[in-house]
Amino acid sequence: MPSAWQWAAVPSWEWHKAGVDAKSAATILRAVRLAPQLEAASVMTSGQAFERLMTVPGIGIWTAAETLQRSDDDPDAVSVGGYHLANHIGHFFTGRAHSSDEQLLELLAPFEGQRHRVCKLAFLAGARAPRAGPRLAPDDHRRR
Repeated sequence: MPSAWQWAAVPSWEWHKAGVDAKSAATILRAVRLAPQLEAASVMTSGQAFERLMTVPGIGIWTAAETLQRSDDDPDAVSVGGYHLANHIGHFFTGRAHSSDEQLLELLAPFEGQRHRVCKLAFLAGARAPRAGPRLAPDDHRRR
């Protein structure tokens, strides 16, 4: 794994070649500049680490949860704002084709402390909302 300083040395054209848009690259570089403070989060509680991650401009609820799921194996970090997570979990528990993030959190409330694990288990059990249209074609900014 590259060090924070090695990440900081990646030139802009390499981010572009890798398919990373300018906004995401800028967020990564902000996080690199705050590496010591972010690394200190590794010994914090999940809630404290979540708050620390959220202090970085460009890192929101979804990114903080996804990071803690991987870095700390946080069993409760819910990826609020995920593209279809609310729909898949909502359909799994209620049969509704569409659910909001608020409804997602209501459905997961009884599982507080294990909400991410419940989502993972629901997907392993086949949680999939019905498709409502054609697949979204990702925007490849490298072709611009």
